[in-house]
This record gives sequence, structure tokens and C-alpha cells, in this order.
Amino acid sequence: MKATQTPVQAARQPPAHVRALTFVLDVACGRHALSPLIPAALWLADAVLTCLVIWKVPYTEIDWVAYMEQIRQFVHGERDYTKIKGGTGPLVYPAAHVYTYTGLYYLTGEGENILLAQQLFAVLYMATLGLVMLCYWKAKVPPYIFPLLILSKRLHSVFVLRCFNDCFAAFFLWLTVYAFQRRMWALGALAYTWGLGIKMSLLLALPAVGAVLLHARGFSGALSLAWLITQVQVVIALPFAAANTSGYLARAFELSRQFKFEWTVNWRMLGEETFLSRGFALLLLGLHAATLAAFLATRWMRPARRSLLEMAPAWLRFRSALTPDQEIRVSRRVTPEFVTTAMLSATLVGLLFARSLHYQFYAYLAWSTPYLLWRGLPNAALVYPLWLLQEWAWNVFPSTSESSTAVVAVMATTVLAVYFGTRNDGLEVKPAVKKR
Repeated sequence: MKATQTPVQAARQPPAHVRALTFVLDVACGRHALSPLIPAALWLADAVLTCLVIWKVPYTEIDWVAYMEQIRQFVHGERDYTKIKGGTGPLVYPAAHVYTYTGLYYLTGEGENILLAQQLFAVLYMATLGLVMLCYWKAKVPPYIFPLLILSKRLHSVFVLRCFNDCFAAFFLWLTVYAFQRRMWALGALAYTWGLGIKMSLLLALPAVGAVLLHARGFSGALSLAWLITQVQVVIALPFAAANTSGYLARAFELSRQFKFEWTVNWRMLGEETFLSRGFALLLLGLHAATLAAFLATRWMRPARRSLLEMAPAWLRFRSALTPDQEIRVSRRVTPEFVTTAMLSATLVGLLFARSLHYQFYAYLAWSTPYLLWRGLPNAALVYPLWLLQEWAWNVFPSTSESSTAVVAVMATTVLAVYFGTRNDGLEVKPAVKKR
């Protein structure tokens, strides 16, 4: 027989609209059995959206033809980096970029089949989005943050309407985070070094990579992985270094590049004279170093439960500051949340103090901001407006003083939020002593 509710039981139940709201909140906050379906549903929805973007929005040529012109010279035997040029100028990316785009060169009929290139970048976009969602879920991000991962107009444009090499670099950055979260340290190191070999933008994450590996693998293990990262860079550079070592290093890792004011997304509000001044460049460099030092000293050393000043002397003597047993205990404190927060915050700090950002740099920022805002301001009423402001600013073309101000303001707010919002992370909480 079917049980029926008594009038008293029915009266005790909350109204239907309250139950519906509770259900929605439970799903959105990850407290319901249906919550894990949200990322998968959003991923499928974005697959449809990405196909529609390719179908309906015209492709815009910026760098693809220049990439292919440069690759054609490589395919025909040129190995001197100073002699490889395209329509937009000389080749200024490391060797992994050349190898990656050589594959695309052959797949797309020597770069002629643009539609196929867009489709390949759509696959890359969906693969990167999948990695991002897996990293978010591993870091215990609630489902209500996930819609922000698929709603960016500028990010779709960077991937499937522009085909920038930043898309590959971003993929390998997230593959690094994914591998480190799952304690696959060698895979993470290989992913990181290949991404760095595509574009040196990944140098921004290097301080966090070093901190994660030091805590997770101990001093000697971290040195081994650092040597692996270096070896890969040396091996992929050999064909070009053999032809012109200084030329390769100067072009692939050019740190003295002159930036054009007309293309900048950030700092436009300061005016061209200030933007191009040496004093401003040195100020940004100093602020970048100081902010990284603050994160390293007060946030990224938390797993060791020792200060940087305590451990640095032993490192300088190429020795571990911890015993083997202590290193094992420290390694257990390297959580997925720590990995994700450190890697993304280091990248964001670098972007905040970069002298010039172009639109393709949104490939690194768009999927980092939702996580970092949530870590610092775990409230949808705060995260969503800041994300919307950032998205608006990166879609203004050409950039204006107002949009540049918004770009810098949101990044600065995010850095401050994640710094102060994680002030208690990893700290030991001593149980209160009961008074008799």
C-alpha cells in the first residue's frame, strides 16, 4: 500500500518554492548527487557553441600566415633563427613552437586549409576546457563557478578565430596543473617544459613550479626534475643552436623586446610616453619581484611549515633543509588546491605586472580568474560581476583608457583577493585546551 502523508507531516514540509530553491542551491554548490553532471553538461554545450562560432563568425587573419611562412622556411632547411621571417616579422618563439606548427603545416596542406586549422583548434579548445574542468573539480570548486569557463567571447575568438600559439601554451600549462594535482611529477615537468618551448609566457609560472616541486619531491627530486626541464629545452634547441646559438637564444627568449603602445590591452590609461619609459618598465619589474617574494615567503612555503630564511641557507649549499622523513610529511601537504592556487596566482601576478598584454594573453587569464576569485571571494555575488567586468574589458577593441583601467583593476583585485583570502591556508590549528 502507498504510504500517505498525514496533515501534520505535510504541514511540516517547507513550501514547494523553498524546496525547489534548496534543490538548485544544493546542485550549484556541489551538495547533490546531480552536481557532478554540471561540468559534463557545460562541456557538451560549449562543444556546440564552438562549432557555431566556426560556422557563423568569419575567421580573422592575424598570425597564421606568418606562422606558416616561417615554418615553410624551416621545412626547406633553414635553421638559423635570425634568418627565419614571416609577414609579421622574425620568428620569436622557442623550438617547440616550430615543431608544433610544423605538424599543423602538414595537416592543413601547408597552411592553406584554414577551416581545418580552425577545427583542429576547436579540438584543442575542448581538450583544454576538459583539463580545466577536471582541475577545478579536483580542487573542489563548486559547480556554480563552472559556467564562467564557457561564456567568454574573447577566449573562443583567440582559439578558433585566430589560431594563436598561446592556445597550445595554455593547454600545456593546464596539463601541468592536472599532472601535479595527481602527483604525476615527471609528466607535469614534461608538459611544462614543452609549453615553455612553445612560448616563454609560461616563465611566469616558473616560481610556483619550483615551489611545488621542492615541497612535493624534496630538494634532490626537485633538482632532478629541473634538470629534466632543462634537458628538454636543450634537446629541442639543438638543430637551431648548431646553426646559430646566440641567434636562437636572442630570438626565442628575447627579454628586451620593444613593445608597441597601439596594441596594448593594459596600461593604455597611462599614456604612450609613460608606457614606453624605462622608469615604468623598472617599476613593473620591481613590483613583480616584490609580489612574488610576498607570495613565496608567506603563502607558497606553507607546506614546509618553515620560513624561506630558515631553508634558503641549506639550498644555497645544494643540500636539503629537511630530513627524509620531514620531506615525506611536507609532500603530503601539497594538495590539489595548493598546486592550483600557486600555479595560477604566479601566472596572474606576471600578467598584472607585464609591460604590455595583447588579446591572445587572455588564453592564460580567462580560465584562471574564476578559480582565483572564488579562492579569495567565495561568493557568486562578488565573483560574477568582477568576471563580467574583465570579459567586457578584454572585448573592447581597440582598447581604451577605460577598458585598460578595468583590465588592470580586475587583475589587481584578484591578486589581492587570493593573497588575503588564503592567509589561513595550510596553517596548523591547535586544539583548544579545556580548562578544568
